[in-house]
Amino acid sequence: MRHHCGLITGKKEPVPLKSIVVTLSINDFVAGVSVTLNYENEENVPLEAFFVFPMDEDSAVYSFEALVDGKKIVAELQEKMQAHSNYEGALSQGHQAYLLQEDDYSRDIFSCNVGNLQPGAKVAVTVRYVQELPLETDGALRYVLPAILNPRYKISERPTNRCLNVKMPMVPLEDLPYTLSMVATITSQHGIERVRSNCSLSPVQYLADDKTSAQVSLAEGQKFNQDVELLIYYSEVHIPSVAVEMGMPDMKPDSLMGAPSAMVSFYPDIPEVEASNFCGEFVFLMDCSGSMGSPMNNQKNSQLRIEAAKETLLLLLKSLPMGCYFNIYGFGSSFEKFFPESVKYTQGTMEKAVKKVKDLEANLGGTEILKPLRSIYNASSVPGHPLQVFVFTDGEVSDTFTVINEVQLNSKKHRCFSFGIGEGASTSLIKSIARVSGGTAEFITGMDRMQAKALRSLKFALSCSANDISLSWNLPPGLLAYMVSPKQNVIYRGQRLIIYAQLTGTMPQVESSGEVCLKYTLQGKAIENKVAFSLQPKANASFTIHRLAAKSLIQNKDMGLHETSKRVKEEVVNISIQSGVLSSFTAFLAINKELNQAVQGPLAHRVIPTPALMSSCALKGRKKGLSLRKLRSKCGQNDLDEFFVFCEENMETYSSLQNVDEGFGDNVFVQLVSLQKANGSWELDEDLTKIMGTSVEDIKDANPAKDGDPSAWATVLAVIWLHAKCKDLKCEWELLERKAVAWLHDHAGSSIPMLVQAANSLLKLSVTPAIFGL
Repeated sequence: MRHHCGLITGKKEPVPLKSIVVTLSINDFVAGVSVTLNYENEENVPLEAFFVFPMDEDSAVYSFEALVDGKKIVAELQEKMQAHSNYEGALSQGHQAYLLQEDDYSRDIFSCNVGNLQPGAKVAVTVRYVQELPLETDGALRYVLPAILNPRYKISERPTNRCLNVKMPMVPLEDLPYTLSMVATITSQHGIERVRSNCSLSPVQYLADDKTSAQVSLAEGQKFNQDVELLIYYSEVHIPSVAVEMGMPDMKPDSLMGAPSAMVSFYPDIPEVEASNFCGEFVFLMDCSGSMGSPMNNQKNSQLRIEAAKETLLLLLKSLPMGCYFNIYGFGSSFEKFFPESVKYTQGTMEKAVKKVKDLEANLGGTEILKPLRSIYNASSVPGHPLQVFVFTDGEVSDTFTVINEVQLNSKKHRCFSFGIGEGASTSLIKSIARVSGGTAEFITGMDRMQAKALRSLKFALSCSANDISLSWNLPPGLLAYMVSPKQNVIYRGQRLIIYAQLTGTMPQVESSGEVCLKYTLQGKAIENKVAFSLQPKANASFTIHRLAAKSLIQNKDMGLHETSKRVKEEVVNISIQSGVLSSFTAFLAINKELNQAVQGPLAHRVIPTPALMSSCALKGRKKGLSLRKLRSKCGQNDLDEFFVFCEENMETYSSLQNVDEGFGDNVFVQLVSLQKANGSWELDEDLTKIMGTSVEDIKDANPAKDGDPSAWATVLAVIWLHAKCKDLKCEWELLERKAVAWLHDHAGSSIPMLVQAANSLLKLSVTPAIFGL
């Protein structure tokens, strides 16, 4: 077997990483995580091991330490260039050294260097971080441990020293030489109803009779081939709350870490309101890079990402309101747009767009999003139609901070709704572009359906939201609240708002309380939510709220090496070092000076291997019978050369791949949706009758309104069929059904009850007429 890119894969020489152990502590909606990487050098030469792993963009990494032969060595946070220099200096003096840093171009990629690992040495490296847990639409809190070793697809335009430029060797999943274990302890003032996961778990153990604490662990032998996802359901999550945490006693009492910190959580009750005559310009930006040809998940016969994306675009197109404007961009190393500029949504433009969607392929190389975004921003806006941009991508870009900055610069003229597809999507990119533009971010992993999450965001874009948000505090004399979080402009239905504040001044000596009031406007009305809270700060050894507040500050100031001014960079370094929270300008460095053995010659490098993922080119090659060598020249994806070599050597791994249908395949639901007109109606034709399982003649004979518009009869049949046959996909067709019902009220009016009764009789169903608003 040949080695790819000259890297050691673990076939000939042992890999120093032996196991990954995760301890998770969830308290209400905040998680504290400890990840330990156990290394062992079984070779007879000193090693430098290099390990790259993703972590959620919202994670505040605050501790890094190594345990060497029973001795704990705690890392110090330093300015990054200084840390690099000190690391190299320590190695040259024969010391053991450990370096942890963020990637220069993305906030959610980290690298860990373990330098001067002596023959026979065993080292445990531990990283600790805290993060807010996002809320799902069903009220679940979601924790994700990223599939640490799953690579991302990208093509970098510029040579850098960044950690991801090290080529990671790929091995089949079953050959990964390290194991994973995870234990989670959950505590909440609300009862814990249940815990679900996409992986096998041990049964949940309740540690208290009132179910306010529980423990659960990953089943043994879990293969780390996907993100590990936990969904935690509490009995009540809608009650607003304020938590106050004591500051660090050895810090200045008025500093970020010395003063008490408050975390305010609001979950406003925003009603669902139908958009009437909604105006807007909707631009859909779809990743068509090579990796979009990969399966959505690792289940057999999983839909390909590009196929799911095409289905999603079809549903979005059918769900748009009449009178709006739209356009679609496909992007990769280059980009192409469906129309030279956004066009009015009509039957004609919609049909053209659907035809082009059917022809989309995962054939545009790497993931370069900046150029199409600039093209959208540079286009002339449509007066009276606010711009809403929907971004779908499964990868990482080489210039994350530049992209975030570009979105932020244009945030006043648009909102951005972003979607990360699959385990490899960059949380830094997806979350940040939504956050800085007032949109929402979604991640589509495992068995999630892209279609449902995209339609949910379109509903956000079309629905009313809470605006003009402000927060006021009622505190005892001498105590002030200083806002740490940036001002939030909008909250959508089903969203939670978390705000951090620093309490400065004199804390009352006797037991007392404060009050915080959230004000916002909803459909033109002014609304207030008040919450009283105790002013007795709680001690917390991890200083979770303080560190999350520091992370919030860093996140909004730190725009990476090339996008941050010198003054702001100095500010970020100060916040980072004071709080202990890692930034892109700082790095953790630990040195074991007790190892006084001079290094004999250069250290041998060992890069930890990654499991291989399937690429679109390989899939198409299987389908069309092309050799991988021919495909390499067709795809032009130089970043995937290593993958192609791997495929040639391990072809049997992918021998069971299924052929992929072109267009929208044979999904009956999708076929019915594709027949709907832009105005919401269906035509009475042969294609519709095939789906209904009858003939055109029989359907025409059964129409009780022979003199009426046959489209009204066809539309009633289609809507009833959706309710009867596709109930579990309702969130995907809800918006297009609204259009259909609105059209029926305009065109069939009083004859709707008669049509519904006849449709139920013909299709042998019993769908209630109430679905038509009767």
